[in-house]
Amino acid sequence: MTPDGVRPGEVVVEGDRIAAVNLIDHDDDGRTVLPGLVDVHCHGGGGASFTSGDADQVAAAAAHHLARGTTALVGSAVTDAPDRMLAVVASLADGVDAGHLEAVHVEGPFLAEAQCGAHDPTWLRDPDVGFTRELLAAGRGHVRVVTLAPERPGADAVAATLAEHGVIAAVGHTAADAATTTRFLAAQERGWVTHLFNAMPPLHHRDPGPVLGSLTAAASGSAVVELVADDLHVAAETTRGVLAMLGPQRVAFVTDAMAAAGMPDGDYELGPLRVRVADGVARLAEGGAIAGGTASLLDLVRRAVDGGVDLHAAVTAASATPAALLGRDDLGVLSPGARADLVVTRDGAVDRAMRAGEWV
Repeated sequence: MTPDGVRPGEVVVEGDRIAAVNLIDHDDDGRTVLPGLVDVHCHGGGGASFTSGDADQVAAAAAHHLARGTTALVGSAVTDAPDRMLAVVASLADGVDAGHLEAVHVEGPFLAEAQCGAHDPTWLRDPDVGFTRELLAAGRGHVRVVTLAPERPGADAVAATLAEHGVIAAVGHTAADAATTTRFLAAQERGWVTHLFNAMPPLHHRDPGPVLGSLTAAASGSAVVELVADDLHVAAETTRGVLAMLGPQRVAFVTDAMAAAGMPDGDYELGPLRVRVADGVARLAEGGAIAGGTASLLDLVRRAVDGGVDLHAAVTAASATPAALLGRDDLGVLSPGARADLVVTRDGAVDRAMRAGEWV
């Protein structure tokens, strides 16, 4: 899959880089080479959690997704007690230094109480510049995005502080009106919407809220919206419709995966909260809110294609577009000079995966 489409060809790798992508005639052997997938919102997988603060669990969760074709991964923290959040962010920064992760995402604690989802409301607070600086210090330059509710007092001041450090303030877990959402996104270097539709009030024609504000910003080119395109967080028709409206350059597929991804039903944890997984669906043990995803990013691509999305569009939304959110043009593409991350699939399943020129 080249940036221009799916063609018969070969990828030439030298060291950790792609040296060439050549179009050649050959018999179809059932395999397709895709760019390595890029997940910018993930809390764990394979029974291990990024919210644990444990280095071994960070490595194990990253390895779980890598084996399933996600060659670039952002580790996401959740709302917790301040000392716990700082420790988790520091452990994720260690994961970046160790080469398991590309960056750190801080989701919370500056979220709307009414839209907290699977975040512990005990620890939610108004955006605070002082604690923001502590989070950034714990991340040692690896924090790339912080999700917050733009309607909370102090949101603009925190966004300005984040911008000083090259960090994006993403809109999420919010009940902001449409105008506030669009304005806030337009003011960022890269407008970023955390899991569009989820942890937001539904769009109403007389009260459009953050959903329409986000779609408006994305349609104007000032934002990219995340979609947890697993047919649970959003319906297949919603995924297809948003891609048709915005195009794959404005939609980033994310797993929002937690420790139960790829694991059997049972009891797990997401930060300070207990999660029960039944029939592959993760929900809070108390309250029943959806508590993250249990799929891999390639699963989302497959489900989108099964739902009528073009393969090239689905893969772009899971590779080049999220890479661009990270400011990386060397990830998520099969192009000369890009990092040699690729996934060889056969009938939609992983056959082999390569990261930085090494088969994994």
